[in-house]
Amino acid sequence: MENTSTVTYNRMPLIGDPAPSFTAVTTQGTIKFPEDYKGKWVILFSHPADFTPVCTTEFMTFATMADEFKAMNTELVGLSVDSLYAHIAWLRRIQELEWKGMKNVEVKFPLIEDIRMEVANKYGMMQPGQSNTQAVRAVFVIDPESKIRTILYYPLSTGRNFDEIKRIIQALQKADADKVATPADWRPGEDVIIPTAGSCGTAKERMESKDEDKYCLDWFMCFKREKKA
Repeated sequence: MENTSTVTYNRMPLIGDPAPSFTAVTTQGTIKFPEDYKGKWVILFSHPADFTPVCTTEFMTFATMADEFKAMNTELVGLSVDSLYAHIAWLRRIQELEWKGMKNVEVKFPLIEDIRMEVANKYGMMQPGQSNTQAVRAVFVIDPESKIRTILYYPLSTGRNFDEIKRIIQALQKADADKVATPADWRPGEDVIIPTAGSCGTAKERMESKDEDKYCLDWFMCFKREKKA
């Protein structure tokens, strides 16, 4: 039976905002967010419902990539508006499935129980144009200072691109570490963009520079060559 109770929709947090805090019951115990993840990158993501095919492929993929994210100091936290017991039953069923060479997949990251939609509403995951009773496919990338750095939304019918989510983490970490920007389709090891010149003198110096580690296509578009290992 469809839930017809009135739901208040909060303003969606924006890039640069502090991650809204909450305490929640999960498949890995109670968590305090984002306090429990201070000093780590976090991918907080929602899915519409347990025991649905697109969501199942996503969880199999995320769980299979969990060690790759952990190596990048990045933790995964999932959410849907299902009960804890539905979560547990679904995750146990996932272990019995095989898809694209993935099998015996154990989901070890926490999956939040959010029956009252409290967390989903804090993060703008409930969008009436899609559904009043299911969260959309949202992805929030949160940095070690608990700031929201990236927000992605997918419609209910479209599974996420996990390679792109990983690339976003890599690009953000590179930008923070080296104070650079990353160009379109950037991958680790490729050249990066240095900040645009802030004065005519700097622009002239860059265009005339003989520095082999840097090159400019124009005064406003300069790159730094990545050193090959």
